[in-house]
Amino acid sequence: MTTTTLETAGGVKVVKPTVASHIRDYWGRVRGGDLGSLPAVLGLVVLVLIFGTARSETFFSAGNFANLFNQAAGVTMIAMGLIFILLLGEIDLSAGFGAGVCGAVMAILLTEKGYSQPVSLAAALVTGMVMGTVLGLLVAKVGIPSFVVTLAAFLAFQGVLLNLLGEGKNISIPDGWIKSLNKDSLSVTWSWTLAIGAVLIFAAVQLMRYRGRAARGLITDPMGIILLRIAGLAALLLTATAILTQERAINTAIASLKGVPIAAPVIGGFLVLWTFVLGRTTYGRHVYAVGGNAEAARRAGIPVDRIRISVFVIGSFMAAVGGVMLVSRAGSVDPNTGGSTILLSAVGAAVIGGTSLFGGKGKVIHAVIGGAVIAVIDNGMFLMDFSSGIRYMFTGVILLIAAGVDALARRRSAASR
Repeated sequence: MTTTTLETAGGVKVVKPTVASHIRDYWGRVRGGDLGSLPAVLGLVVLVLIFGTARSETFFSAGNFANLFNQAAGVTMIAMGLIFILLLGEIDLSAGFGAGVCGAVMAILLTEKGYSQPVSLAAALVTGMVMGTVLGLLVAKVGIPSFVVTLAAFLAFQGVLLNLLGEGKNISIPDGWIKSLNKDSLSVTWSWTLAIGAVLIFAAVQLMRYRGRAARGLITDPMGIILLRIAGLAALLLTATAILTQERAINTAIASLKGVPIAAPVIGGFLVLWTFVLGRTTYGRHVYAVGGNAEAARRAGIPVDRIRISVFVIGSFMAAVGGVMLVSRAGSVDPNTGGSTILLSAVGAAVIGGTSLFGGKGKVIHAVIGGAVIAVIDNGMFLMDFSSGIRYMFTGVILLIAAGVDALARRRSAASR
C-alpha cells in the first residue's frame, strides 16, 4: 500500500491502509493487466442500457428480469464447474452432453423406474461425478490431453444420451420440487427473508474478518471499502428483490406470480460454496498453484495428479447440476438437452466473466457475471427480434473480444513485472 497509517490494537501495531491508497493500488493492478471481471461488468452495463433503451417496456419488466435468472441457471452451473478446469489450463468439451446424460438418468429413474425425486436427483449427481473421475484419470494418469479426452467424451456422451432416450424419445418429468427448481418462485416473505439474511451474513463475515486480521496485526482493507461492499450488495439484492416481488402474472384472476425465482438462491448457494472452497481452503490454494506452475507445485509436495482428477470431478458434478436445471426449465429431456450452444455458452460465460484460458487466474463469480452477459445478449436480441444467426455471430464476437482482452492483459502483466 502506498499510503498507510499505524494504529495500536491491543498492543499490536497494525498497518491500516486508507481508502485513497486502496483505490490507487486497485487502479495500479488494472493498469498492470489484472483486469479481473471489470470488462465483463462494464460490458454488462452497456448491454443492459442498449437493450433497455431499445425495448424499455419489455426488457425492464419484472417478468423479463425473473426470466433472466431461469434462462441463465443451467449455463451458469456448468460454467462454475468449468472454472475449476480452466484454472488448470485444461478444457472440458463434454460438459454440455454430460449435463444431458445426467438429466436423462434423472428423468428415466423418475418416470420409468418409479424412484423418488431425491434418489433420482442423487443418481444424476453421482453419474456426473463418475464421468468426471473417468475423464480426470485419463488426463492425469494416462496423460492424454484434455482436449482429446473431452472431445471423445463429447461424442460418446451424445451417443449415450441417444441410447438412453431410444434415439429420439422425449421424457417429461412429473410435477414436484425438481420441476420447480427452474420454473417456480419463492414466496414474497421468503424472498425478503433470504435477501435481508444474505446481506446481514455478508456484513458479519466482512466485519469479523476485519477484526480478526487487525487483531493479528495483518493488513486489512479500509473500513470505508468494507462498508462500501456491504452497501453495494445490499443495494443490489434489495433492489432486485423489490422488483421480483412485484406482480408478474398476466392474468391475476387465474394465478398470482410474485417472488424471487428459486433458481436465484440455487445459483447463490453454489457461488458461496465454491468461492469458499477456492478462496478459503488448502485445496483451493493447491488448485491455483497447479494452474500457475504445475512443476513448481509438484516440487512443493502438492499432489498434482489428484488435483487434476478432482477438478474434472467437480466440473462434471456441476454439469450434472446444470443438466438438472436445464431439464427443470424445459420440463422434459430430449436428445438435444445439453447440446446446441450450451457448451459454447458455458465456456463463453467463464471466459467473458474474466477467467483465463491459460490457467491460474479466475474466480467462481466470473461464471455468474459471464452467465448474466450471455443471458442478457440472448434475451435482449430475442426481444429485438434478431435472427438466431445474428445472435450467434454477436455472441461469438463478444467471446473473441473477451479472449483477446485476456491475452493482452497477460502480456501487459508479464511486461510490467
